[in-house]
Amino acid sequence: MISVVIVDDHPVVRTGLQAVLARTNDIRVVAEGASGADALRLVARHRPDVLILDVHLPDADGVKVTRLLRERKVTTKILVLTVRDDRETVFGLLDAGATGYVLKDDALETLVPAVRAASRGECWLSPAVAGLVVHRTGEGKPPPRAAPDLPLTPREREVLILLAQGLDNAAIARRLVVTKRTVQNHVSNIYGKLGVASRTEAVLLAIRRGLVQVPSPGEG
Repeated sequence: MISVVIVDDHPVVRTGLQAVLARTNDIRVVAEGASGADALRLVARHRPDVLILDVHLPDADGVKVTRLLRERKVTTKILVLTVRDDRETVFGLLDAGATGYVLKDDALETLVPAVRAASRGECWLSPAVAGLVVHRTGEGKPPPRAAPDLPLTPREREVLILLAQGLDNAAIARRLVVTKRTVQNHVSNIYGKLGVASRTEAVLLAIRRGLVQVPSPGEG
């Protein structure tokens, strides 16, 4: 059972998130709060697997709360929930130590897989945010060189490209017409070959090393 704390200063939003998570049989909301102080207190008390954290709170922003929790060495994974996808907010939160970033527009469809991924220590990014992170790596840098020392099979390269597009394992399985377990095995192999621990790290490293090319926004 994945334990979750929800912190958002809008009661309607908290109720909606609880309703979405209540449909599962492996996620349990153990507490909810409305401020940064609540987030710190509830994480200390319940030690949840995942904290769903709104960016804008009455007494603190999500970046500050995330940094404070990381300084306290808590193991709780932080899944940010917000309407904002601007660069400053996205990279501020990811650099502070957030595990995932879900846009509220995507929450109904992606919250459950995002919570599950975060609980496993995987970085989950809404597709729009994933694209922003991916394309930042190419700004102001020379064209990447191929990396023959980190070879991927054709199918692993295909899986990596789909990861870069923001697809989760289930969606990749449907796209490739294989089982979810097969995709998980491919992802595990990719992590091992690239020496990384999350899908975001894998995608960024692959782009820097020239292992995969991702189309620019608008190219399809």
